[in-house]
Amino acid sequence: MTAVVDRPAAAAPASPPAHQPLRTVLLAVIAVALLVLGGGLAVALGIGDDAGPGTPTADSVDAGFSRDMSVHHLQGVEMANLALERSTDPEVRQLAFDISATQTNQVGRMQGWLAMWGLPLTGEEHMAWMGGRPAAGGHDMSGMGAGGALMPGMATEEELAGLRDLSGTAFDVEFLRLMTRHHQGGAEMAAVAAADGEQDVVRTLARSIAEAQAAETTTMTSMLTARGGTPLPPP
Repeated sequence: MTAVVDRPAAAAPASPPAHQPLRTVLLAVIAVALLVLGGGLAVALGIGDDAGPGTPTADSVDAGFSRDMSVHHLQGVEMANLALERSTDPEVRQLAFDISATQTNQVGRMQGWLAMWGLPLTGEEHMAWMGGRPAAGGHDMSGMGAGGALMPGMATEEELAGLRDLSGTAFDVEFLRLMTRHHQGGAEMAAVAAADGEQDVVRTLARSIAEAQAAETTTMTSMLTARGGTPLPPP
């Protein structure tokens, strides 16, 4: 995650319930602004447009990574925004702010590339572009996310519903568990794109995502231990 954002001082505890609707609206406005900024800058600066051997095709690593990592990131943003609404833990809220802002911006960049390449923002089969390619862990990624299945690390609807029902430390622990696994799942895609992407900007972003999410995974594991939680099995 390479986007540079101003990091405010530790976020204040959540507002009283009467202010929650306003905070939710503000978070949505900020998310849209970051998404537009990421895509808009890509278009304005020509980033991803003819930056390499040629315009990527729909089944290329560059396009597949941009599509699937956008989907993967958007669920991470959803969970992070939920933490900003529900958590009163300053450390958890700061982490959630960083994840939401950074990944929203990155989605804007990737979707901006796809628009300039004249390619759809979604595909019929997740991770088909990884078929037969061993990722960082040596795993064969063929068939992953096929048939509409969730990509590695993504939370199920039942898990998200369970997270929404929690509060206090129980919420913080489950958020950290789900987000840690989410980061681990995205690492495989980032590793393949960093190695096999054709566009320089795609490889650079993929490397940054892999490195930053690895660092955040270490941080979240420590935060989880400090709050009496244990990690979920890696994807």
